Amino acid sequence: MEKDPDLAYSDRFGRRNMEYLSVGCDILPVLRGRSPIQAYADFMRNFRDTFRPLLGITITGIQVGLGPAGELRYPSCPSQRMTWAWRSRELGEFQCYDKYMLASLNACARGIGMREWGNGGPIGASNLMHNHEHTEFFKSDDGSWDTPYGRFFLEWYSQMLLLHGERVCMEAETIFHGTEVNISAKVASIHWHYDTYSHPSELTAGYYNTSTRDGYLPIIRMLGRYGITLCCACFEMKDSEEKQMNPYSSPEGFLRQLLLAARLCDVYLEGENSTENLDDESFQQVLKMSKFYSDGLEKPSFSFNFVRMDKNLFEYQNWVRFIRFVRQMTDAGIFRAKLDFGVGDLCTSHKRAVVNVGATFAYSS
Repeated sequence: MEKDPDLAYSDRFGRRNMEYLSVGCDILPVLRGRSPIQAYADFMRNFRDTFRPLLGITITGIQVGLGPAGELRYPSCPSQRMTWAWRSRELGEFQCYDKYMLASLNACARGIGMREWGNGGPIGASNLMHNHEHTEFFKSDDGSWDTPYGRFFLEWYSQMLLLHGERVCMEAETIFHGTEVNISAKVASIHWHYDTYSHPSELTAGYYNTSTRDGYLPIIRMLGRYGITLCCACFEMKDSEEKQMNPYSSPEGFLRQLLLAARLCDVYLEGENSTENLDDESFQQVLKMSKFYSDGLEKPSFSFNFVRMDKNLFEYQNWVRFIRFVRQMTDAGIFRAKLDFGVGDLCTSHKRAVVNVGATFAYSS
């Protein structure tokens, strides 16, 4: 990236994000004659060959990274700020100003005879923390997100991300085929403008999801084509709590949309928590949202990753709550969990636990 800064994403202010290579150069020979997709495939192939004796036995699941923090999204909001972005209601910035993204945008605009649409991202999309109703692009009434130009740009922007996800998932499915390892991919939980018309923070992240368009269904259909499990978070979050701090936020609405799409496309699901809450209400919310996906399915394939483990989990009352939660998930038929403190069916670590079909595990990530 030092020799070619345009390998990194850039926003309209020229600020570059080094978390992930721009999807604009996915299939271009920019890495000493190889493309990023070829490099990703080589890495996965080397991983498979190195750990082949463990695949399907010790290593039972692999999550394929598709973007910043492993999530299929643009770095519209830097990952280090994602943990509190919904509190500040960040809109994010469109990441389409590196030369590769601009070349693609320009070509698409020329292709429909609208050259003036190919010079950059939307004007009037404001900055990271501006009220969306005070912007020309995202405002509810007559916002340009819902004009021919806005629809053209958002379609191109989201399709570039979707195409990147498909390229990587296609390689992953081919490379790990026959290894009996479950492959998953993660969609970011961007819910802090879900109860608006334009969903600005989702749009800047690459999810063309608005009050009139389902932006997640194409992604989940793509995952289904390659047998990839959908991973998504915020299972423990409640609208009633989040709306006290941000009236536009709806983690439950966001999650229900994803879960319905996963059911419709018959895509396996991997849930996660987003916070470190260890109270009974949070565990009950996880149970509620898990049932939303699995109820009525003859053979639901669902796992839950309990992330952000720390020493507080092993305090007596918290540990009792956690065990009760696992048993409630088992009793509800969401999955079968086996807890055995003697021989290591429950192996503890400091970061992450996985409650999965057939067993309960904990491992570091």
